[in-house]
Amino acid sequence: MKESKADLILHPVRMRIVQTLINGKTLTAQEIGERLKDIPQATLYRQLNKLTEGNVLEVVAENPIRETVEKVYSLAEQSATLSETDVESWSKNEHREYFMKFISTVIADFEKYLTQPKFDMKKDGTGYRQVSFYASDEEYLEFLQTLQQGIQKLLENDVTPTRRKRTLSTIVTSENNKSSL
Repeated sequence: MKESKADLILHPVRMRIVQTLINGKTLTAQEIGERLKDIPQATLYRQLNKLTEGNVLEVVAENPIRETVEKVYSLAEQSATLSETDVESWSKNEHREYFMKFISTVIADFEKYLTQPKFDMKKDGTGYRQVSFYASDEEYLEFLQTLQQGIQKLLENDVTPTRRKRTLSTIVTSENNKSSL
């Protein structure tokens, strides 16, 4: 049975692969593996194949190396994101299922952080928080645009010895507050 786009993307390993290729990056399997050192090579290749077969990734170049061919991967145009139409078509149970997959990835990322030999949440800028606020739809959209611009700028950064990988996970819920105050 063919996996849905959400199933393809929200798989913990595949989500991490997709994240390494965000913002137009093109990488070989070896380069992806260097960034995701904890993923066994066989697993990485299996998941790269699933993402390619599902049209989430595409092979943009093939470099002959000795007796083999090294593939260069990138995200397929608009295939690594879930559209509004995709999300709106889900049932409540599908939303729960995909949310749990997303949360399990967040938990795995945090567990990986905690298993490092040394970690300092304050120094590392790591944490988890929840804040509630009141905003009109217009104020909230302005906030989202500001956040998106800041994230987009950071996504353009290349890997360097002075930059550490940071993962920002967002979950936003809203209450329909129609009562008069």
